Amino acid sequence: MTKPNLELYLAAPRGFCAGVDRAIKIVEMAIEKWGAPIFVRHEIVHNKYVVDELRSKGAIFVETLEECPSDRPVIFSAHGVPKSIPAEASARKMVFVDATCPLVSKVHIEAERHYSNGLQMVMIGHEGHPETIGTMGQLPKGEVLLVETPEDVTKITPRNIEKLAYITQTTLSVDDTIEIVKKLKARFPSIVGPHKEDICYATTNRQEAVKAVSPKVDALLVIGAPNSSNSKRLVEVGKSSGCKYSQMVQRASDIDWRALKGAKSIGITAGASAPEILINEVILAISSRFNVTQKIVETAVENIEFKVPRILRETS
Repeated sequence: MTKPNLELYLAAPRGFCAGVDRAIKIVEMAIEKWGAPIFVRHEIVHNKYVVDELRSKGAIFVETLEECPSDRPVIFSAHGVPKSIPAEASARKMVFVDATCPLVSKVHIEAERHYSNGLQMVMIGHEGHPETIGTMGQLPKGEVLLVETPEDVTKITPRNIEKLAYITQTTLSVDDTIEIVKKLKARFPSIVGPHKEDICYATTNRQEAVKAVSPKVDALLVIGAPNSSNSKRLVEVGKSSGCKYSQMVQRASDIDWRALKGAKSIGITAGASAPEILINEVILAISSRFNVTQKIVETAVENIEFKVPRILRETS
């Protein structure tokens, strides 16, 4: 039986970003340095395949520090943690390694700087997301007001509307965030913004690539995890950019082939915590059912690399 022809558009950049790459490397180097088991507070990155791979090498994933014995090293996830967590680890004399993405750490530093200048913070982010919890936990309770939507801006009651600054979660939709910032500036004209956009380069680049691919395709598959904020945003960006069928898949086995029947063109992208092996798996699965012509849609080139913490680079 002849396979139907299909144009397969690969968004670039896609998949791993420098912060995710660094976080995974930190866990692997920690296991190599101190042996298994190594404890990791929260999933190091939001991807089941990655977490399972690290678990097979000797990582134990927990949600609280109480679950970690004091005599084994613990790693804090790429999303960042409240200040109370390293303080608790220090009090217990634990060896700990902070795998917080440097771009998330930048937002933490920014929040502290504004706070030291007497400003109250408005954070644009998703309630309950570990990055939001970690960022809000850099300052005393009540010093950070959370907004998720433009409507939320009308509901907050700052202490002093003349002394406000805003920060954002790094993995948000660029377009949605612009709308919230507009509302904030309209209601609080003197609000102070970041020197440089808080939304990270990788989130922005992947969204821009999806915007370029979406109008060209009948369907867009986003390889990522349901608890990955940046992956969920890619699905939304696909839909808002003209692709009606924009769906997340964790693996090739999640593809709904019935929905793709009759498709002449499919786009593929991947969230920042999705490894290349899963992208290739999806491409292979599509190639087994269609006569594929691959096209790359590249909107940016990434060559950023972050160093791992010194404690892992030291030989002793």
